[in-house]
Amino acid sequence: MINVIKNLSIEKLMYKLSASVVYALLSAVALNLFFQPGHVYSSGITGLAQIFTTLSYKLLDHDIPVSVTLYLLNLPLLVLAWLKIGKRFTIYTVITVTLSSIFIHIIPEFTMTPDPIINAIFGGAVMGAGIGYALRSGISSGGTDIVSLYIRKKTGRQVGNISLLFNGVIVLIAGVLFGWQYMFYSLLTIFVSSRVTDAIYTKQRKMQATIITKHPVEITQALHQKLHRGVTVVNSAEGGYTKVTMTILITIITQAEYQEFKYIMKEVDPTAFVSVAENVKVLGRFIEDDN
Repeated sequence: MINVIKNLSIEKLMYKLSASVVYALLSAVALNLFFQPGHVYSSGITGLAQIFTTLSYKLLDHDIPVSVTLYLLNLPLLVLAWLKIGKRFTIYTVITVTLSSIFIHIIPEFTMTPDPIINAIFGGAVMGAGIGYALRSGISSGGTDIVSLYIRKKTGRQVGNISLLFNGVIVLIAGVLFGWQYMFYSLLTIFVSSRVTDAIYTKQRKMQATIITKHPVEITQALHQKLHRGVTVVNSAEGGYTKVTMTILITIITQAEYQEFKYIMKEVDPTAFVSVAENVKVLGRFIEDDN
């Protein structure tokens, strides 16, 4: 592990560390100011940690803190990530999970309102903002993210059904423990959280850029070097009005890379004609950096 840490870029490590702090703070606020006081369960491993904490009080008459159950549930998944996904990814995830547990433990639980609907909505929004920012910064909060990445790495398939099944079990247990109305409160917070996450996290949104240029070699090299994106080249395209022969370049980027893409175009060929189509579907090989 020490050798892996030594090979990490200090600048990149500090960037991801700051993202981990932001996620940890927002998740702790969502949990201790909204979810726990409102008896609302979050999604994923955090919701499961809440369930174990509740059961510990009901069955053992001893309240095990959510911070402890959250960390314990993540430990075997972190071992899986270290062995099967990647050491660098695991280090970032360990930092994020540790900071989350610390913030959840030190920030006191406070009831802002007893209304479970308000707690569900605002808790989901805060948690969704934290998850979206973490994903946008290229870090993982652990839990079901690790399982999903492992299965995707082994099979190449998206595994959204795992999250749906996992969250379905959580809301059912919420109904059993607190009453069926709380199942719907938990569904509400999961829905709000997912909407806010999608609004912030743009990496999964693909964009197709069509570039008409007189400098195809320079643009292609820049896109390879700075965005690590492939380019399809169509030579000898003729303008319908000017009859000038130019080259068409076609590439796929993520929305998170769009600002960098605009900077590259402005720097390499500011006179190029660029058309961008949003939210395109991609079949086949498209590299996404999980680290």
